[in-house]
Amino acid sequence: MAAGGSYPVEKRELVAEAPGLRMQILTLAAGQEVPWHWHSEVTDTFWCMEGPMVIEMRAPQEAVELQPGQMHAVPPRRAHRVSGKGGGRCRFALLQGVGPYDFRPVGG
Repeated sequence: MAAGGSYPVEKRELVAEAPGLRMQILTLAAGQEVPWHWHSEVTDTFWCMEGPMVIEMRAPQEAVELQPGQMHAVPPRRAHRVSGKGGGRCRFALLQGVGPYDFRPVGG
C-alpha cells in the first residue's frame, strides 16, 4: 500500500501490511489531526487506545467521539478527519482495507 497522506503526526507505528490491507497505530499530539480525506475502496476502522478522539464525517455531516476501547468504521468514499477531542492528544489503531489504498484530500 502507498504511504499515507503527508500530514504531521507524533508517532506512526506500522503493525502489519499486506496487499490490500494495513494496520498501524497513530499518535496525534495536541493540535494535530488527520486532515479531511476519503478513500476510493478502503474502509478505515478506528480503535481508540488513548483519547477521547473525534472522527468527523461528511455526507451526511456526523461526528463520532470514541473513548478508549471503542471503535468506529468509516466506509469508502466518505470524507472524514480525525483529531483528539478539543484538540487534545490521542492514540488509535487503524485498520485500512480491503483494497488498494489511496488518500484523497478534500478542502476543510
